[in-house]
Amino acid sequence: MSASLHIPEEMMSELHSHLFPGDHDEHGAVIAASVMETSRGTRLLAHRLFLAVDGVDYVPGQYGYRMLTADFVMDCVLECAELKMAYLAAHCHGGSTSVGFSQTDMQSHERGYPALRDIVNGPPVGGLVFASDAVAGDIWFPDGHRSDLDVMVVAGYPRRILRPEPELAPAGAGEQFDRQARLFGDRGQEILKNLKVGVIGAGGAGSIIIENLVRLGVGELVVVDPDRIEPSNLPRVVGSKRGDTLPQLTHRRLGRVGKFFERFRATKVRIAKRHAREAGRTRMDALPISIMEPRAAEALVDCDHLFLAADTMQARLVFNALVHQYLIPGAQMGVKVQIDKESGAVVDMFAANRPVIPGKGCLFCNGLIDAGRLREEATDPEELRRQRYVDDDDVPAPSVITMNSVCASLATNGFLMSVTGLLDPVDFGWTKHDPRTGEFFEEEPRADESCQECSEEGRRGRGPTRRLPTFYRG
Repeated sequence: MSASLHIPEEMMSELHSHLFPGDHDEHGAVIAASVMETSRGTRLLAHRLFLAVDGVDYVPGQYGYRMLTADFVMDCVLECAELKMAYLAAHCHGGSTSVGFSQTDMQSHERGYPALRDIVNGPPVGGLVFASDAVAGDIWFPDGHRSDLDVMVVAGYPRRILRPEPELAPAGAGEQFDRQARLFGDRGQEILKNLKVGVIGAGGAGSIIIENLVRLGVGELVVVDPDRIEPSNLPRVVGSKRGDTLPQLTHRRLGRVGKFFERFRATKVRIAKRHAREAGRTRMDALPISIMEPRAAEALVDCDHLFLAADTMQARLVFNALVHQYLIPGAQMGVKVQIDKESGAVVDMFAANRPVIPGKGCLFCNGLIDAGRLREEATDPEELRRQRYVDDDDVPAPSVITMNSVCASLATNGFLMSVTGLLDPVDFGWTKHDPRTGEFFEEEPRADESCQECSEEGRRGRGPTRRLPTFYRG
């Protein structure tokens, strides 16, 4: 079974600066990581970083060149035990793209890790050794078996992968993907093939996202949307057909009978799966349920990227938690058209793409999750109508496929550049496009250090040690 370590970009930057300050010496640290077991292997999620102070916590070794002091190790191990997280000791060697443990390192693991595993009492313990652009790991599991670390994923923008040594060149991408592989190479196409991507919402923007991902050759998709297709969706939902709406059975002239048969219209996820099957070879898990159902959220926890194409506050809440709790980069997108109620004139119009990256600000920090609307969405519909003075939700918002295409293309293009290594490693921003002027506007997301969602004190890297904000079953 494979093992991977996922770490927020800012934590990785802090760790790298500590291990490689430019003195060409050896330095040490410890990472506390939550542990998630999935069908894809063991995923370790970096939650907290402990930097060993040279000469105090990291001193000349009894057997090797340097070692962590017993007091520092014990403090970190007890903290990991309290958090119910794995203990991962890290140090550095020279070199750049290849690295491995010395014989002295392995002997040290064999002397110390069985006892540390007993203290942590459940999660694994292990060691990491870094070169400037490589990492190797030796992970000791509670059942007694050991595993190498296959990869370290830096969950940033761009997404980066570190391995013990350079990966072998993959086989050719094949005729189907020849033209796009000329852009990001056979290795980029292989990366896409091995990714699992989640899409929340399969409507106007979500169906275009799915179309893009399938045609790019992404290997696996999880699509979540509880809704069924309606006639007004047909101009915007990719792959939908008039027959999906059951027009002969649901015509308004049929009254209650037509209303009854509306429940048999095709679900949006069924349409997405059918279209994906016709357009490519992507495997799809299509879930026609609310993202607030634990089963839906749990299907997304081991994804490599998330797209939020649903605009309810509940969907934003769960997406935001998944990104930071499970260290999964994502993007929230949508279209807003504001109409003056009196004149009918367009007041505001934009398509938005907001990359949401672990530790770099979240939807809560930026005022995009409204507690009042969350309460409304959790309220019984009849009670909600009684509470409202003006029922604006009964007036459908304007929506057109062209604006959905803009935000969907911005989001999938950002994802593509990030995972294939073509994205410049610069500060990212959130983008708004005004189709009336053709202008693009950049916004810098805010990050609140005390945020209970995206900070270390909040959900960041806590994985299954904290419950997601879904409808609890149990």
